Amino acid sequence: MESDFYISADIEADGPIPGPFSMLAFGFAVAGRSDGERFDGGIAGGTFYRELCPISDEFEPKALEVSGLDRDRLTREGSDPAQAMAEAGEWIAAHAGSGRPVLVGYPVVFDWMFLHWYFVRFAGESPFGFSSALDIKTMYQQKARVTVSEAGRGDLPDFLRSDREHTHHALDDALEQADVFAHVFNWDGTEPR
Repeated sequence: MESDFYISADIEADGPIPGPFSMLAFGFAVAGRSDGERFDGGIAGGTFYRELCPISDEFEPKALEVSGLDRDRLTREGSDPAQAMAEAGEWIAAHAGSGRPVLVGYPVVFDWMFLHWYFVRFAGESPFGFSSALDIKTMYQQKARVTVSEAGRGDLPDFLRSDREHTHHALDDALEQADVFAHVFNWDGTEPR
């Protein structure tokens, strides 16, 4: 039986959509593996991070404020997107082994949109296929039996949070989300005593 190999991802971008705007950084952290019966979380030794050269001149100043990344520096020093996505694909394949790579995020939709577009555009295909993703926000919403508007990161009870700080640095946030993913994955939906 093929196992799922979970990779927590976070990206920083200079606008709301890929193409007209650029993904400036992305980070991956191994978040675990499951065969459908058993979950092994926090598999050690697995992170990947790249800062990228912007692909267009368009950007939104407010988006840059969030990440604190310097577009001028990245224009000079950022990785070529084609090389970065190829390296990321190789890293995913090496770590996933025979498992199916599954992208996880909180929420996953924004990060997925950029990562999928960049993989297809610059590497020809995504190691996550066209739909291999899990949204931690939806997992929490379903287990907690709350509305989507009550399932934001700030709504998580303390016992499901990470000890790591949310910094808006893509690798830091991917690591934080990996912790949250493991907590939510293993949670039965009841409050701890």
